Amino acid sequence: MFDNALFIGFPYVAVTIAIVVSVYRFWFDPYSYSSQSSQFLENRVLFFGSVPWHYGVIIILLGHITALLFPRVWGLFTANQFRLYVLEVIGLALALMATVGLVLLFYRRMANARARAVTSELDWILLIVLLLQVGLGFWVAYYYRWGSDWYLHTAVPWLVSLLKFQPNITYVTALPFWVKFHFVGGFVVILLLPFTRLVHVLVYPISYLWREHQVVIWNRSRMN
Repeated sequence: MFDNALFIGFPYVAVTIAIVVSVYRFWFDPYSYSSQSSQFLENRVLFFGSVPWHYGVIIILLGHITALLFPRVWGLFTANQFRLYVLEVIGLALALMATVGLVLLFYRRMANARARAVTSELDWILLIVLLLQVGLGFWVAYYYRWGSDWYLHTAVPWLVSLLKFQPNITYVTALPFWVKFHFVGGFVVILLLPFTRLVHVLVYPISYLWREHQVVIWNRSRMN
């Protein structure tokens, strides 16, 4: 029953809430679809954190999605031992890069008073969840080797069964606890997405082609 709640009920609830809230927010508050950059408050640590974080996590997500959409091609690619080794090394490097970048971004929010002042409670929750998720992803990739291959035979068929509304959790229930925790963590991120600044990934950069200009006005007291 507990596994059914985690691997059937929760994914459907998380995705449904994410879709409904994202559409509502886009329709009634379109200008909130922004990363709400605080670059003008502090730029140095932001650069060294944002670059490895974005490059690392985007490439990793593309790998996950590619295996999900093209399982046969992915399987043929990882069937070669050398290619599997190379893919594992690249994946570990990217996971480490994303983790280090996110740690720097978290540090920036903590250490810089101006950045901390514009960080909401939900932003803090999102940062913590992302840090746990990415760090756990690196840990799983390191201690449970060849994830590029076993992901194809566990998570992919489970996700496909959810998409077909024929959920089959037998693919994942026998996996180690931390691997399952990482899977569930992905849907926690999806659930939080429409409530935080992370929602900008749904429209970037397409909507900026037709969205009206946004005017930013400084509001500060004059110096005597």
